[in-house]
Amino acid sequence: MIDEIVREGARRMLAEALQAEVDAYIARFADLRDDDGRQLVVRNGYHQPREVTTCAGAVAVHAPRVNDHRVDLETGERQRFCSAILPPWARKTPQIEQVLPLLYLHGLSSGDFVPALGQFLGSTNGLSSSTITRLTETWKEEACAFGKRDLSSVDYVYVWALPRQRAAGPGEAVPAGADRGAW
Repeated sequence: MIDEIVREGARRMLAEALQAEVDAYIARFADLRDDDGRQLVVRNGYHQPREVTTCAGAVAVHAPRVNDHRVDLETGERQRFCSAILPPWARKTPQIEQVLPLLYLHGLSSGDFVPALGQFLGSTNGLSSSTITRLTETWKEEACAFGKRDLSSVDYVYVWALPRQRAAGPGEAVPAGADRGAW
């Protein structure tokens, strides 16, 4: 329940920030008009909705769209609005992208998660050593159960690719494969 409230708050704040950014962009060029007296930079609905992964979880984003008819005099290309808050390619926040290296560097291998999770979550509140110990023990039990599972009814094929004595020429493929009958 609290996670949903946090995500909804994050969604609303992001929507307001994006709207303010678009409004400021349009206001900056409000006096520019074409030959027929129409504004060159106007709001034009919304982009397709997408989810962005944040520290608050996945947040649905419906970013406003701008129609910018201005033309760069040097290149002849149309100007485009690109949000500094949420670029078109962004699907996760930079902090989310940094979490795995942080977890590795700060204790994934040694079991000391508190500093890494504190940087990721912004606080170490609720990350007492007993909580981390309990989580670590649960993860160890899950890893042990995973390692002991019965694989007798499953076939796995391993392929090793060894270099050939001579280099493959242009357009010449180096074959690799496995024949079940050859096991």
